[in-house]
Amino acid sequence: MGTLLVEDLKINVKQTKKATESILEKYKIYMLSEPEERQPKITASYSLLPPTKTNQFYSSTEDIAIKNIDFMRRKQKLIENVQKAINRLDEFERAIVVKRYLSGDDVYDYEVYNELGLSERKYYRMKAKMFYKLALILNVEVYD
Repeated sequence: MGTLLVEDLKINVKQTKKATESILEKYKIYMLSEPEERQPKITASYSLLPPTKTNQFYSSTEDIAIKNIDFMRRKQKLIENVQKAINRLDEFERAIVVKRYLSGDDVYDYEVYNELGLSERKYYRMKAKMFYKLALILNVEVYD
């Protein structure tokens, strides 16, 4: 289970799974909170340099506001892409992703396959197929 051949290209299954899990973890984190360091500073800053009359931003508040907007756009794009990708999976694959990776609690594989009424072997086959599909949909597959 090291590589998978797709049109003369070898997909590194282990690295692809890792990249997909990383995206799912990022999605979960983005859905939970916004980091404090992305908030603008309210403290005043003083300078002996005279203000300039250009269109450039020098305020840390303005810089952070711009970074916040860029971050929010990237965050929203990732959330939308993951939601669309998950919706393209079949019912059991969607259930595996949601129950195993996106629920609030730490859930183990055996809990998921028991809850879904799947054998361990069938569960792991479906999970591997699900990772492959998600990686291709999200364009995070890793090639050798």
